[in-house]
Amino acid sequence: MPTPSKGPRLGGGPAHERLLLNNLAGQLFEHKQITTTVTKAKRLRPVAERMITFAKRGDLASRRRVLSRISDQGIVHVLFTEIAPAVANRDGGYTRITKIGPRKGDKAPMAVVELVLEPLSAKKATVAEAEAATKRSAKDEAPAQPVDESEAAESEEAPVDEAEEAPAAESEEAPADEAAETPAAESDEDGDASSKDDA
Repeated sequence: MPTPSKGPRLGGGPAHERLLLNNLAGQLFEHKQITTTVTKAKRLRPVAERMITFAKRGDLASRRRVLSRISDQGIVHVLFTEIAPAVANRDGGYTRITKIGPRKGDKAPMAVVELVLEPLSAKKATVAEAEAATKRSAKDEAPAQPVDESEAAESEEAPVDEAEEAPAAESEEAPADEAAETPAAESDEDGDASSKDDA
């Protein structure tokens, strides 16, 4: 008998292993979560995920293929009508393995295998929001460095000098004009007054 590539065979022979994994997959689809050994959980994952992929296709050939492995029609109906639509947007990773403590009797490492039925859209929205925030912060930081080093120094020196010169020139001219106009107006008024006195 050839040695399997995924480690020691579960059960007595290849047929027994197939039946064991198919029964575990059926129980997983029925209860949405099962507790088993870590070895069986790791071997169960590809079998269960392949059946879910067939269920996502939803055609008659896929249903018959799954029925050839799981004999209970009720479980297959749940797989095709409830589980497959719940994971329709997910591109794999339909199961989750969580390791728990060792079994009490023989200290075998145990794990919980469960179906991942959470909606994927909420997770994608959260990831997209985080990526957008990262891009915004990167844009805010990137222009700040070149502007501070060279461009800021040049841009601050040139416009500030022109801006300081222009108001200074206007402020210097304005009082001179006002001063020039004020004595002239006063002299005109004095001249008018003196001409009235003469008359």
